[in-house]
Amino acid sequence: MAGISVRMLHHYDKIGLLVPESVNSAGYRFYSNGDIEKLQQILFFKELDFSLSEIKDILLEPGFDKKKALISHRELLTKKRQRLEKIIGTVDRTLEKYERKIDMNNREMLGAFDMGAIEKHKKKYAEEAFGKYGHTDAYKESMEKTSKYTEKEWADIMGKWNAIYQNLAQLMDKQPSDPQVQKLVEQNRQLITKYFYNCTLDIFRGLAKMYVSDEGFTKNIDKNKKGLAAFLNDAIAIYCDNRQK
Repeated sequence: MAGISVRMLHHYDKIGLLVPESVNSAGYRFYSNGDIEKLQQILFFKELDFSLSEIKDILLEPGFDKKKALISHRELLTKKRQRLEKIIGTVDRTLEKYERKIDMNNREMLGAFDMGAIEKHKKKYAEEAFGKYGHTDAYKESMEKTSKYTEKEWADIMGKWNAIYQNLAQLMDKQPSDPQVQKLVEQNRQLITKYFYNCTLDIFRGLAKMYVSDEGFTKNIDKNKKGLAAFLNDAIAIYCDNRQK
């Protein structure tokens, strides 16, 4: 229905952008209504020329608000429509120029192609998505880093992340405060700082809360073992508490 290829859906899953509800033994992916809503958000952002890394960072932001995002989507799409209407008007005037020998100045010929207003609005929205929650610097740093990653580098990063989750899943019989668990929590924070942005204790604590409050996050983490998201939330809370004393 969305015109998304199987290969693209596999890629979304691979980079952690859109993880299916479940995958059966034959490899078929099953998506929930929540997944469909997330895919709609992804497609809106793509239509507005956000990169996949930008989309992922915005959707992962703890304070992401679906309703406010839709309002911003509408504003940006309206600006794109206005720009297209101007371009159509330029086509008409250019045709008239050739048919009726009418002069057009440079601004009339090229002005409709200016993306300045759209880019300004897009940047404003993306920064607000992070800045509202005090994470503007994290957004900028993440954009700078992730924009340079190749598909192989993304796969390597996701592989390291999954390894941490799998090791944590094997320690769920222990307390979240256990030294082995806390060591993996530290590795998780270091991975975020190295590949995305400086993961402060406040940001890390916010991410932990999102692991249990966001259905998509919970489902993705619990693929390793049911209950891992809640276990990781508790472990990160202890980690942050110990370092803020």
